[in-house]
Amino acid sequence: MLITDEFKEFLPKYLSFITGVVNSDDLPINVSRETLQQHRILKVMGKKLVRKVLSMLRKLAEKSKKEDEDTEVDGGKDAKEAKDPYIEFWENFGKSIKLGVIDDSPNRSKLTKLLRYMTSKSDGKYVSLDEYVSRMKDWQNHIYYIAGESGETVRKSPMLEKFKLKDLEVIYMTDPLDEYTIQHMAEFDGKKLQSATKEGLKFGDEDDKVIAKREKIYKESFKPLTDVLKELFGSKVEKISISQRVVDSPAVMVTSQWGYSANMQRIMRAQTLGDSDRMQMMASTKIMELNPRHPIVVKLNKLAQEAPTEEHTKDLAWLLYDAALTNSGFAMDDVDHFATRVYRVMKSTMGLESMDLIEEVEVPVDEPEKKEDESKEGAETKPKEEGTTEEEATAKDEL
Repeated sequence: MLITDEFKEFLPKYLSFITGVVNSDDLPINVSRETLQQHRILKVMGKKLVRKVLSMLRKLAEKSKKEDEDTEVDGGKDAKEAKDPYIEFWENFGKSIKLGVIDDSPNRSKLTKLLRYMTSKSDGKYVSLDEYVSRMKDWQNHIYYIAGESGETVRKSPMLEKFKLKDLEVIYMTDPLDEYTIQHMAEFDGKKLQSATKEGLKFGDEDDKVIAKREKIYKESFKPLTDVLKELFGSKVEKISISQRVVDSPAVMVTSQWGYSANMQRIMRAQTLGDSDRMQMMASTKIMELNPRHPIVVKLNKLAQEAPTEEHTKDLAWLLYDAALTNSGFAMDDVDHFATRVYRVMKSTMGLESMDLIEEVEVPVDEPEKKEDESKEGAETKPKEEGTTEEEATAKDEL
């Protein structure tokens, strides 16, 4: 019997939550412990154990929820639908499966089938990638996902405006580990994964030629604005383009196809040993996409033609940049300048002539109260009695 507290050769690190007993007739017994630990049989057993565990999890995932609908809750309460056993496992050990997708390339295809995510159409329930693919539109070519800090954040993201309009399902990835996992998942079931927060977003229901012609028209119409904004923002943005993903918002900020998303930048910035040089490199990969149909963008394009150097035009352009930045999940570059610009725009909107402070209100100083003479306090001086001299009256008063 080989007894040990830790046996890394049997199971990889991401399956460290598995415990059990292994019975085998293939291990030699006439060798030393050191020789046994390096025996090739152990490697074969390790591979078989991993396959056995993944097969067990797959069978658990395939169980129908209807099997436990009549299960009664302990304590004699009314019967109710029992929780899916695999979802219960996923909530406890889902991170381990994601780590397996990163580390275990030979079994990656099996592990991706075990992943579970909430989506824009799942009503708060976990679904598999197989379920997502089965619900895809006939013309849909990509699996769309969005990564963010929380479910509430990604639901309100302006990046999803076009997806809602087209009734497309989007996977919500709210675990920081998802950003690393997705880097090892180029596709699933022949469908490529496409981030909703990166450039190059395309939908399969439109003709590429029509899209190209429309972009060309908008690009020529808004060239004055894009030129002014590019010169004004400088290295803060990589380029400025016309957006195909926004419907109600005037602008959004996205990243390049191979760059770090806003959520990934937030995660790396929170790390204790973050690299400042890498942070600076990531900050220059943002791409600003404008909504050519929004009134704010149309008006700003007109100001860029009529008064491109006016301070008011620049303030409005910077406010559009800051709004798009924060609304897209990025951290604001310069809070102090943002506040100053907001105050200047408020001054212009409110019709104020100056931002100089008014004179301080003068407070009247109270005069000190005058104390009355002690001699006047109390009773009045008693009159002298008739027929008495002054000496007699004084003596009488003393008595």
